[in-house]
Amino acid sequence: MTSSAIDTRSSRTAAAAERTARLTWSLIAEPSDPVAHLARSVLGPAAALEAAREATDHELLEALGGTLPSDAADPSPGSHRSRAAKALARWRARLKVVDLPRALADAERRGIRVITPADEEWPMMLGDLEHTAPHCLWLHGPGLLDELITPRSIALVGSRASTPYGEDTAGSLAAAFAAHGGTVVSGGAYGIDAAAHRGALAASDGATIAVLAGGLDRLYPRGNTTLLERIRERHLLVSEAPPGTAPTRWRFLARNRLIAALSQATVVVEASWRSGALSTARHADDLSRPVGAVPGPVTSAASAGCHRIIRERGAVLITEGQDVQDLLPGGPAAGEGAFARQDALDLLTPADRRVLDAVPPRSALSAERIAQEIGFSPVDVQAALARLDLMGHVERSGGRVRRARARS
Repeated sequence: MTSSAIDTRSSRTAAAAERTARLTWSLIAEPSDPVAHLARSVLGPAAALEAAREATDHELLEALGGTLPSDAADPSPGSHRSRAAKALARWRARLKVVDLPRALADAERRGIRVITPADEEWPMMLGDLEHTAPHCLWLHGPGLLDELITPRSIALVGSRASTPYGEDTAGSLAAAFAAHGGTVVSGGAYGIDAAAHRGALAASDGATIAVLAGGLDRLYPRGNTTLLERIRERHLLVSEAPPGTAPTRWRFLARNRLIAALSQATVVVEASWRSGALSTARHADDLSRPVGAVPGPVTSAASAGCHRIIRERGAVLITEGQDVQDLLPGGPAAGEGAFARQDALDLLTPADRRVLDAVPPRSALSAERIAQEIGFSPVDVQAALARLDLMGHVERSGGRVRRARARS
């Protein structure tokens, strides 16, 4: 066997080991486990997994530089060494019951596939998460993630306890964006998420992705099963949690960073003061991705979170589909909204407008009298009247001028 063949075989073996390690990490570590992410980032997936199996708490701490991050939800973070000991304990407890071949066989039987950064389908945008990027992603549906996550992907998120106003707005924004070939990313939850998915599904040219907090073998919430099945049939369901994982509050919050990372921009359609949807906006902000928010009535508690991020975090005010398009990098320059109306009078210069304003609506005046009224020279008034006559705003007869009659 030649040296190049040996190198190729060694490379394939290393790639296979890394893939196996990443899949195993997804089974033994929570998406929000900061020590697991640090170990994988510093040591590499395979070496980190070996440390999880064999290292002492002192060896793990030393390998990771002597400092370990704490989990915000840990009631007693303790010392760095105690964090290492806790991490090893929770990983090893799951390693005792993990059966990766069985998990993969079960996923394949259900039509669920799994990808890692070594696969072509892995979206490059997830690299912005750096060491908190997911170990792997579990996918279900005919869509290819790298093709759906394009420069025209946007997150539309909001509260579960939504109002008809919020749901109608989310559906309209999603349908308009998808109709232009965009991909709408959301979380598949009740309320705004569901409305956004439905709006995108109603458009023939767009797509939608639901990023779930639990395993793709148990669609949640159950009340949205039909909707999630439609997304699965036409586009794609995504989760970093392996099949069999139950959705929990902390997994929802961890999931939100994926929604932000898989989108070029995030729009919060309706959110209360402490809505979990605001965490998606914070993640997008941390990733330097544009954030927009839809305003609501000032008396509506359901929109207090949107008003908060507009005021405190500089979120872009979103009122219509064009505003969403404007958020995209390299998108069209912001223009006037759909409610803007321009008529012929908007094209007049300030001087011509002043002359026109001096012409009475129901009688006629001479140019000299108009000049006296507005303080212009007769020559300037005559020139302005000539232009106004050509544009059809005035009529001149016998040295006097009057407003042009409306054409029937």
